[in-house]
Amino acid sequence: MMTLNGILAFMNLGTGEIILIVAVILLLFGGKKIPELMRGLGKGVKSFKQGMNEMEDELKKPLEELDKEKKD
Repeated sequence: MMTLNGILAFMNLGTGEIILIVAVILLLFGGKKIPELMRGLGKGVKSFKQGMNEMEDELKKPLEELDKEKKD
């Protein structure tokens, strides 16, 4: 799994660039809107992970049934 440092190194962002990005976001959205945006982003990520887990379970189900049939 890629860490934040790995992502920042990949994008070649330094401290100055990160501070500039945060300042622009604060100017555009204001301090009161940022928690709402982050909450929505968190819900989206949670929903995506849940969907991925459900899909993984659906893919594993036929394999488990085949294993049970072979044991019988």
